[in-house]
Amino acid sequence: MSRYKILPVALGLLLVLNGSTAVRRSVRPHLTLWAWERPEQLTFLNSHDVGVAFLAGSVYLDASPVLRPRFQPLRVSPSTPLTAVVRIEITPQTPTDFSDTYRAQVARQIVHLSGLPGVRELQVDFDARRSQRHFYRQLLEAVRAQWPADRRLSITALGSWCLADDWIADLPIDEAVPMLFRMGMDEGNILHALSSGQDFRDPLCRSSVGLSTDEPWPQPLLDRHVFVFNTRPWNAQMVAAVQRGLQP
Repeated sequence: MSRYKILPVALGLLLVLNGSTAVRRSVRPHLTLWAWERPEQLTFLNSHDVGVAFLAGSVYLDASPVLRPRFQPLRVSPSTPLTAVVRIEITPQTPTDFSDTYRAQVARQIVHLSGLPGVRELQVDFDARRSQRHFYRQLLEAVRAQWPADRRLSITALGSWCLADDWIADLPIDEAVPMLFRMGMDEGNILHALSSGQDFRDPLCRSSVGLSTDEPWPQPLLDRHVFVFNTRPWNAQMVAAVQRGLQP
């Protein structure tokens, strides 16, 4: 556990930017690449047209919250819009009830992981169980209170949360990104609803969509802001293929 004490050093090394960056909430590309826990060399993007949502770290909801920062290098151009993603993981020791102190500690860890140069947005990734929704709501309220008001706060969302469940309607976030891959047993119902012309029930889910390079894309939703996950490290050819796939 001693490695978590070197968090400021680890965070300082993971992100390489050449030059200064300006944080602007209003400017947003059509395409954002998810960059997960692996070395990523993305300086070739050098454009405002493609953003990067990188895994900044994870918080494990153990008996006490455990923070794990990103240890893999990420290299981007200073012109690349950046979103810091923080993954929340449950463990066999995850409490059934969360104290105010526990929740406040997790919120501080999330904001701390996102405190990197050039970060415009924060995205929280947590597949909260029904019994954890109250905790998640209060956690997002605590994060929103600490996150700069001029920067976006979003979450990833199960497709069922956006289509048939209204529990996220009044969360203190700018958007929820429906994850339309690895959907499990909900996949058939969600894809049938979308193919028949239905849209997501909650307006928070209608501005972006989350896709993967190795699963089919729902064509009617591709005019939205698109997050794309790749099972391998990104390169220029893969990004070009994704951009072609998003063209009308």
